[in-house]
Amino acid sequence: MTYEQLLVLHAIVSEGTFRGAAERLHKSQSAVSHMLKKLEDDIGFLLLSREAYRPKLTAKGEVFYRQATRALEQMQQLRTTARNLNAKHEASVSLAVTATYPLTPVLNVISQVKKQYPTTDINLSRETMAGPLERLLEQQADIIIATMDGVPADQVEAIPFASITITPVAHPDHEAAQHPRLKTIQEMQSHTQIIVADSSSGNTRQSRDLLPGGLRWTVSDFAAKKEILLANQGWGGIPTHMIEEELSSGKLVPLNVEGYPPRHSQLFQIRRRDADTGIVAQAIWQQLAELQTEH
Repeated sequence: MTYEQLLVLHAIVSEGTFRGAAERLHKSQSAVSHMLKKLEDDIGFLLLSREAYRPKLTAKGEVFYRQATRALEQMQQLRTTARNLNAKHEASVSLAVTATYPLTPVLNVISQVKKQYPTTDINLSRETMAGPLERLLEQQADIIIATMDGVPADQVEAIPFASITITPVAHPDHEAAQHPRLKTIQEMQSHTQIIVADSSSGNTRQSRDLLPGGLRWTVSDFAAKKEILLANQGWGGIPTHMIEEELSSGKLVPLNVEGYPPRHSQLFQIRRRDADTGIVAQAIWQQLAELQTEH
């Protein structure tokens, strides 16, 4: 039994087909099949049933696979530890943070790490919707802070990081804010909803809290969205921590919209399992994990 054989098994189960596993591992399909067969011969029982189009774990295979996954995680951690003990810090580290989360806690972590590793460049991007996930999957970010929406859980390590609340609001003079009663979706369709564009290129595009059939105004960021709301040009959801002062002063007021209560969103710090983690990225990861901040 070898580490590479376990990787093959993991890839087949994750991708659902031998062909998908071969593409993921950059091997031929015959090589993948041979390595799985060799693993099964070594352990003395079938791991996967080949009767259907998609291979399925046998009863014994399921038990073996759970233990194999743990072994792969431990091996990856061991490889990272060995590399960091023998290597200098990396030239750059890239982070992608959802625009719904305040930057200050992240900047504090980066500031502390930069004191230890001043020559490492930090690339920090603010992303919306599926933007952080796309950066991670395309290996343009070492660490992201985002929701788990659309994230392939078997391919990443994720730690609960923070929670935020998205509240639908409008200017107090907005027609929808004149009465506290519940506004129906049909009523709100005549009012322009301000939404923030997805920063991904489209392969992992996401959409949330869109009013069906309504008028929309798309902007690039939450700062622009907030200005438009304050100018009484529409309504929309915005992270509560961005508008605490406006809510307190009455410059913006919460709306009671059918199907759109304040949404509590759990954020995670996420990194790829198969990526090599450098010493600086590991330091940032560990300090982020210690924040455990809620917003």
